[in-house]
Amino acid sequence: MKTYEVQNDTSKTEKHTPYIEIPSEVKPNEPFQVTVQVGKDIPHPNLVEHHIKWIQVFFEEEGRAFNPIHIATFDLGPTYAEPKVTFTMKVPKNGKLIALEYCNIHGLWENSADVKVSE
Repeated sequence: MKTYEVQNDTSKTEKHTPYIEIPSEVKPNEPFQVTVQVGKDIPHPNLVEHHIKWIQVFFEEEGRAFNPIHIATFDLGPTYAEPKVTFTMKVPKNGKLIALEYCNIHGLWENSADVKVSE
């Protein structure tokens, strides 16, 4: 039973939806960079009373029996940390990258991006 609501608003006026930046195509099993940023167009506050607590990243691999695959969790603190992370990953085939973030006031937010693998 689902007991929470994940929010997703990709309009330019929303500062909570995580923005995912990836290459338009990647090669199978070759590393590529991913950047996830909360508040790309409108900066999110980073105060003790209002901040992004964490960002998590998952991958749903096309044709895989058990999805999603947990890729990373980034714990962020208020004031000094900015809600933007960059990391390197690799995938064997097409799929969907999913980013979740948690705002200590406005809850859980999600966005996704398709990963296209080509030879």
